[in-house]
Amino acid sequence: MIGSFMNLHPVYQGLLATLFTYGITMLGASLVFFFKTVDQRLMDVMMGFAAGVMIAASYWSLLDPAIVLSEQLGKNAAGNAAVGLLAGTAFIIISDLCMSKKQACKERGEGWIRCVLLTTAVTMHNIPEGLAVGVAFGCAAIEGSEASIIGAVMLAVGIGIQNFPEGTCVAMPLRREGLSRGKSFLIGQFSGMVEPVAGVLGALFAIKVQSALPFVLSFSAGAMISVVCSELIPESFKDNKQLATIGVMIGFVAMMVLDVALSC
Repeated sequence: MIGSFMNLHPVYQGLLATLFTYGITMLGASLVFFFKTVDQRLMDVMMGFAAGVMIAASYWSLLDPAIVLSEQLGKNAAGNAAVGLLAGTAFIIISDLCMSKKQACKERGEGWIRCVLLTTAVTMHNIPEGLAVGVAFGCAAIEGSEASIIGAVMLAVGIGIQNFPEGTCVAMPLRREGLSRGKSFLIGQFSGMVEPVAGVLGALFAIKVQSALPFVLSFSAGAMISVVCSELIPESFKDNKQLATIGVMIGFVAMMVLDVALSC
C-alpha cells in the first residue's frame, strides 16, 4: 500500500494526504456525538505534539527545500526565503485581525454569529496548511527522493493531528450554545473542507510553476509557523504548560529523526 502511494502522481498524493487531514477534522468534530467535554490535558498534549511536528516540518519539508531550490535556480536564497516567510506570516496575521475586527463589531453575542466567525477563522488558517501539504508533495516529486516524500507525509500527519482538536474545539462550543449535535458536527468539520482543494492546487502549482516554488514553499512555512505561534502554542500552554512542552519536543524530535534518518 505504501509502495502504491509512492508511485502515485504528486497531485493525487496531495489530494489523498489532504483528504486525510480533512478526515481527522471530521473525526475531531464527531466527538460532539459522544461527549460533552474532552480532557483538556489530552488536547494540550496533542496540540503541543502537532506544533512540534509542524515547526520541524516547516524547516525540513518546506524552508530547507526552498533554499536549495533557490540556489539551484541561481536566485537569492536568503532573500527569497525571507520574503516568503514574511508573506506567509502577514497572511495569517491579517486573517486574525480581520476576524477580530468583525468580532469586535458585533454588539450582540448570538451563537450563530460566533459560529460563522470561528469557522471562517479556522478555514482561513487551513488554506495555507493544505497548500503546504500539496506543495511538499510537488516538491518531493521534483526531488525524486523517498526522504522528501516521507517528509511530506509527516507534514500531513502533523497537520492532521492538530486538525483533530481543531474540529473538536469548533464543534464543542457550538453544542454548548444550543445547536444540535448534527449542526455542531457539520460546522466543526466544514473548516477542513478547504484543505483538499488547497492541496491539489499546491501540488499543481509546484509542478507547473517551478520558478516560483521557492517562494511558495517559504510562504507555506511562514504561514504554518505563524499558526503554531498564534493558535497552537498559546492554546496548549494556557492550562498545562509542562504537558504541552513535552508534546512539542516529542513532536519536533520525531519529525527531525524521521527526516534526518531517511535522508541519510
